[in-house]
Amino acid sequence: MNSRAKQFFYLLPALFSCMLLLNSCENSLNDIEKIASKEEDKPINKSTGVEVIYSDSAKVKIRLVTPLMVELDDKDKAYREMPKGVKMTFYEDDLSIKGTLTADYAIEKSKENLIEFRKNVVVTNAQGETFKSDELIYDETKKTYHTDKPVEIDLGSSGDVMYGVGADSNASMYPWHISRSTGIFHVDEKQEQGK
Repeated sequence: MNSRAKQFFYLLPALFSCMLLLNSCENSLNDIEKIASKEEDKPINKSTGVEVIYSDSAKVKIRLVTPLMVELDDKDKAYREMPKGVKMTFYEDDLSIKGTLTADYAIEKSKENLIEFRKNVVVTNAQGETFKSDELIYDETKKTYHTDKPVEIDLGSSGDVMYGVGADSNASMYPWHISRSTGIFHVDEKQEQGK
């Protein structure tokens, strides 16, 4: 065997190894491209400084304000997430405020018709009551609020406060029905003596 043939003979396994390596890299790149294209199928929008007005029959009903809204909409799931908190203001037909809702986090699950509010949830209603909990879920189909977490409701100017684990209410957030409730109620001694 001449020296050129020997060199080729020795280079042949190295060339074969390089071809295999390049072929395996090509497969890996194809896999990465497939994964990337699947991720592109999931449209995600991020918006900052969001203000949304909900109306019914040309009358403003709700004003929603959040510093960040993340939206995902694909065939498996769809949601609007507000990871930096949300404030909602509810209006009467004459645009007077009938209530507010604030939370440190919220997520609207479109396919399930649910909005979940979490962490430092505070709700005020037209009766002057203030509801506090770490979770509140709004069912858009039933138009009801509910939670299974501990709750506190300040009943307004009387100074009466109710506590419980679990609560529910209608869309107007009045009245609240509290499970396993306790409370602090102030009694007017003068009224009691006059009876």
